[in-house]
Amino acid sequence: MSDAERKSMEKGKVYPALKGAGQGVSGPGSNLPPEKMQWWEDQKFGMFIHWGLYAIPATGEWTMFNQKIPAEEYARLADQFNPKHFSATEWAKVAKEAGMKYMVMVSRHHDGFALWNSPSSYRHFDSWETAAHRDFVKEYTDACRKAGLYVGIYYSPLDWRFPGYFDPKGLPDNAALLKKQTYGQVEELMKNYGKIDILWYDGGWLAHKGTDADAAWFWEPLKLNAMVRSYNPDVVINPRSGMVGDFQTDEGGADVKGPIIPFPWEKCLNLNETSWGYNKAQRLMPLKKIINMLVNTVDRGGNMLLNVGPDPDGVIPPAHVDRLREVGQWLAKNGESIYQTRPGPFQPVDDFYGATSRGIKYISTC
Repeated sequence: MSDAERKSMEKGKVYPALKGAGQGVSGPGSNLPPEKMQWWEDQKFGMFIHWGLYAIPATGEWTMFNQKIPAEEYARLADQFNPKHFSATEWAKVAKEAGMKYMVMVSRHHDGFALWNSPSSYRHFDSWETAAHRDFVKEYTDACRKAGLYVGIYYSPLDWRFPGYFDPKGLPDNAALLKKQTYGQVEELMKNYGKIDILWYDGGWLAHKGTDADAAWFWEPLKLNAMVRSYNPDVVINPRSGMVGDFQTDEGGADVKGPIIPFPWEKCLNLNETSWGYNKAQRLMPLKKIINMLVNTVDRGGNMLLNVGPDPDGVIPPAHVDRLREVGQWLAKNGESIYQTRPGPFQPVDDFYGATSRGIKYISTC
């Protein structure tokens, strides 16, 4: 893991928000009222999906940056991108079998490659222009709805192809192109794919420095998300565009400890503990750790978003599918203490127990 990767993860922590730090800008109507967050807080468990060109070299989603691959060379991976066994229906089926209630698919990561037909994409760097000639975002959103799952889309404003990202004040014209792409692509995603339930930003910081909130001067997130809400008024938005989010995020596999967190939040972590995108180096998270993470998150008031990284052909590795089904079997027996609950009435005790309530009180043991 590079220093930039590590810093990206560290800034995605919920705990600074407990102190009121680094939350971003806000304005009238920028955030949903609590009553419109209830459905999201009820779901508790979702599937995160990192998939794109970076699955081909199979060394993780930061491959382009970490290996210092020039943009022109990296773009040639698109010539190999033709995932004939991709099935969004199968992804949704696996999510349901795992007991997940919503999905969040990476539509475009930091490498700039869009998984839909994107007229706003700089140099037409999208899946429509590959041999696949497919709109994977449409296939995904359709499959989610058909399966009865809430639809989430991840989008990264960050794009390593733009030198202006690393020096927005020194290269203002190039940075302006990056910003134009972001506004155009976010509008496409919000306008063309029906009702979107969750918008999950990532990479709002600039030059891999500071926080997302520090970059609000550049992205103007209140303006950006006013446009988002003009198409999807009730979409739940995370905080990584530089705006105070409807919920806070906590990234990575570190244990969840401490008291109940008094605002909506989500723990995101990776089933393959080596990277978010597909990686030939596999280190599958043990079932016990997944269950402990879920329980410790829920009894502190959070949701958990568990990531999978499909292979270059769009297939979730079989061992990962088996592990997710094991989680689903546990939830089939214990889901009453997870779904539609709220934390308390007792504060959790680290590594011992925590409580959740839903009319009747349940104890979720760690």
